[in-house]
Amino acid sequence: MFVDQVSVYIKAGDGGNGLVAYRREKYVPKGGPAGGDGGNGGDVIFEVDEGLNTLMDFRYNRHFKAKRGENGMSKNQHGKNATPLVVPVPPGTTVVDEETNEIIADLTHHKQQAIIAHGGRGGRGNSRFATPRNPAPEFAENGEPGQERNIKVELKLIADVGLVGFPSVGKSTFISVVSAAKPKIADYHFTTLSPNLGVVDTSDHRSFVMADLPGLIEGAHSGVGLGHQFLRHVERTRVIVHVIDMAGTEGRDPYDDFVKINQELKEYDNKLMDRPQIIAANKMDMPGAEENIKIFKDKLTEDYPVYPISSLTKEGLRDILFGIADTLEKIPKVAPKVEETEEEVVYRYQRPQASFDISRDDDGAFVLSGIKIEKLFKMTDFNRDEAVQRFARQLRGMGVDEELRKRGAKDGDTIRLLDYEFEFIE
Repeated sequence: MFVDQVSVYIKAGDGGNGLVAYRREKYVPKGGPAGGDGGNGGDVIFEVDEGLNTLMDFRYNRHFKAKRGENGMSKNQHGKNATPLVVPVPPGTTVVDEETNEIIADLTHHKQQAIIAHGGRGGRGNSRFATPRNPAPEFAENGEPGQERNIKVELKLIADVGLVGFPSVGKSTFISVVSAAKPKIADYHFTTLSPNLGVVDTSDHRSFVMADLPGLIEGAHSGVGLGHQFLRHVERTRVIVHVIDMAGTEGRDPYDDFVKINQELKEYDNKLMDRPQIIAANKMDMPGAEENIKIFKDKLTEDYPVYPISSLTKEGLRDILFGIADTLEKIPKVAPKVEETEEEVVYRYQRPQASFDISRDDDGAFVLSGIKIEKLFKMTDFNRDEAVQRFARQLRGMGVDEELRKRGAKDGDTIRLLDYEFEFIE
């Protein structure tokens, strides 16, 4: 089964916890704090593997979690950093954040990597908090939570040539004859339910990758038929081969087919009109094809090369393959470099995120939320009194106490943070 779009949950590793420890060596009087820091959590990294051409692995595994860092150890020993979780993806993979719709990564060439979620840093051990005022602190930090996010992974096939056209015009037969691909071929619409890739070798030892895409119909760009699911795969192709049933076996006019499909491509992405396009006039062995191709060429206003072929009798295939290979040689494999010009850097103002937010629950409790305050809470070890006192000082320094008073909080009121409750004490 061909899978080209999938939603995935990823979680980077949490940092390891810092340790509360003291030097207890013989002949070392008044041994000070010696708790080591925790190791950093593992990142989640996507890496391109050119051997893959589908997102099938994501179909059965929708959760990816990296390992957490090792906890700190005594004698100021640092915990081990976790190794990153490397997930192989096919070339042409785009990663999008589901919440913000922001493109996180666009992975196109072999071994290219992108960090999709960053691991949390390790918590600091108690030796890090020693001061002249408090030379033997009784607390350490917990590890920072790793980044977690829901992402959408999309695949846009990277092929040199994309075959487009109405259903049943002979695209699958064409690719089956010129390459080793074995797509399903039958006499009904939408036999091809997923793209088929084939490597084509010409007789003069040139080769390229061809993609047979499901048939497009009118309205495909807005979601009609199957083609809209696969229009994205046309984006990555360097040359578009437009296969047309020149015999009009289904009662359609060949030139109308050509105009309608081009209109669909234009509606989907206007840039596709800049791609080199080759017309494969298929089914030339059928009655009426010779008359139709003359009419077609008369109506054709654009300067597109037209190759009469018959996938069934293999007539004209050598010429069209040479034509495709010649066209590919003229097109650079990589995007052309933009000419260097003097650019102005525009700094856009971004409103700083509030450290915390206060709301009220139905039962009258005050609810604290916010990325910074939740992170501080998760990195605090509430089993130790000194750590609790430090957390209280941090909240006071952020202005939480003052804001709660402004909102009407009184002694004994309930304060909620994540799944925990506290009492407000004056």
